[in-house]
Amino acid sequence: MIACQGDHIKLAAAHIRQLCCVRLGLLLILICCLPACSERATNPIQHTIFILKENHTFDNYFGTFPGADGVSRGITSTEQKVPLTPMPDIYRGELCNGWDCAIEAIDGGRMDRFDVISPGLGAYVAAPEQDILNYWAYARRFALADRYFTSVHGPSLPNHLFTIAAQSGGVIDNESSSGAGVSCDGTPSGTVTVISPDGTRTEQSACFDFTTLPDRLDAAGVTWKYYIESGNGIFDDIRQFHNNPSWSKNISTTAQFVSDAQTGNLPAMSWVVAPYSASEHPPNSICDGENWTTATLSELMQGPAWNSTAIFITYDDFGGFYDHAAPPQVDQFGLGPRVPLLIISPFAKISYVSHTVYEHSSILKFVETRYGLAPLTARDAGASDMLDSFDFNQTPQPPLILQTRECPQ
Repeated sequence: MIACQGDHIKLAAAHIRQLCCVRLGLLLILICCLPACSERATNPIQHTIFILKENHTFDNYFGTFPGADGVSRGITSTEQKVPLTPMPDIYRGELCNGWDCAIEAIDGGRMDRFDVISPGLGAYVAAPEQDILNYWAYARRFALADRYFTSVHGPSLPNHLFTIAAQSGGVIDNESSSGAGVSCDGTPSGTVTVISPDGTRTEQSACFDFTTLPDRLDAAGVTWKYYIESGNGIFDDIRQFHNNPSWSKNISTTAQFVSDAQTGNLPAMSWVVAPYSASEHPPNSICDGENWTTATLSELMQGPAWNSTAIFITYDDFGGFYDHAAPPQVDQFGLGPRVPLLIISPFAKISYVSHTVYEHSSILKFVETRYGLAPLTARDAGASDMLDSFDFNQTPQPPLILQTRECPQ
């Protein structure tokens, strides 16, 4: 009897070990599957489009949008609460959006020194809803993110580098025309300010060797293009672009983007840098900029790619305008002040306001998740994949074709 009981105990123990092994095996399979499962979740998206405009904050455009974290009043350095007054279509206020100005305005998260970086209350303005009706219409139909921050405290150049590489190579400001720099093609150029981990600033040539998302896409056989009005844009500052002549075929014009959208020739990943006249960078007309966006989206929505597309429309930096939301400080470079982000897709959640923290690297993370690519830096590794703004099980949304409007003279 005792021997039989011992046999039963041994059998039961063996059965338990077998069950544990099976469950452990299933758990390991599930863990290993997670990246692939995330990739499959985004499979409807065959075309990701990153449209980059310039120099506006969230409060400057969407501070009164229903359900969003916005304000219509700002705080000054003297703790006064002042209204964000209506901004004219062509704004000629004196604004500062450099690295030092951004850090000054943020003021350790108090967001109260925008009057210090610009004369008077020039930063405390906001576009009336009726002046950006189409942007509000897209936000009401599709998704709007109210926690999208710039990647760097500073202006365009370092943030543009983040849009392709999830880093700036230490750059904190735009290129200076002075200095004895050498461009990537070997010709004389200005220099850029680079900051080291200990805060030391040096002036260096604007030519960088770090890995970019296009490098990852090429290695994976995923197509991409960078559409810009003229020239090579940020790729002039990337050494491998100049060392790899085949990359030149990936640089095209914004007019070609419209043609590719109409003819079904869009790549898997597109960067679209709005022409300067349509960028909304002050003093350029907001109306002209919105009209360009509206016309471009209408062509895209009526083309064959609409049903498999995700479009992200955002702004490279804050432009010096007021915003009340304190940026999380994830490292030495940012995050910088908040800017608008519209997410437009048949699979964007309907009338959704995302409160998830995003930055420029998040759009790269979305693409990396879609194609199972390794992250470029700690920034995109730690960024949100933005999937909270999508519902791939919903009935795909139809296009929203809007009309351009007559702009003030």
